[in-house]
Amino acid sequence: MDGKIERLQGLIDGAERIVFFGGAGVSTESGIPDFRSVDGLYNQKYDYPPEEILSRSFFDRYPDEFYRFYRDKLIVRGAKPNAAHEYLARLEKRGKLRAVVTQNIDGLHQAAGSKNVLELHGTLLKNYCVRCGRRYEADFVQNASETPRCPACGGIVRPDIVLYEEGLDQDVLSRAVTEISRADMLIIGGTSLAVYPAAGLIHYFRWPHLVLINKSPTPMDSMAELVIAGKIGEVFSQLR
Repeated sequence: MDGKIERLQGLIDGAERIVFFGGAGVSTESGIPDFRSVDGLYNQKYDYPPEEILSRSFFDRYPDEFYRFYRDKLIVRGAKPNAAHEYLARLEKRGKLRAVVTQNIDGLHQAAGSKNVLELHGTLLKNYCVRCGRRYEADFVQNASETPRCPACGGIVRPDIVLYEEGLDQDVLSRAVTEISRADMLIIGGTSLAVYPAAGLIHYFRWPHLVLINKSPTPMDSMAELVIAGKIGEVFSQLR
């Protein structure tokens, strides 16, 4: 076992309250594209910049255009949990992992079996009518041939995700702060730590065992006890 992997295993073995904070890199190994890499969604060409399409004001003004992008780029059918999701679910079952705090919206942590998943940016698996609040499952939106509308009131049904210009859910945010502040080990994986306010949550971590696993450097590398450059799934697949 590589020296850094051995060290990570030792830290995990000695910890009692681990929290995992993850980003898009956790899901790319499941075939879900990220946003900010060279080949990510933000570096592809559309009639509008993806940041604009994924904003609340754009959704309100051009819902048809929003849903064209949504079906083309946000829905990845057949995506399955990878080694990272599966390892974290096992770690939780063993009583080591107390929470997964994720910036992802794909629901793959829950699909792998994780129970305490705090989705900072919401989820594509839940949807609601903007007019009456009626809830709908993912299939209702994903199978609609055009902009989905509520059969009860005619309002537009939207995914329960946090769009640009919207604030994070305060209950989820508060729970994430509590879990991170109580952790004796924080593992950050698959994120460049460039998205705020989510990335700012790591400043609530007070214990020394901070581990960063990412393919590229992050602004917080100098603060970490251990930094591993690599894919999160490949790293976790070497752990027991």
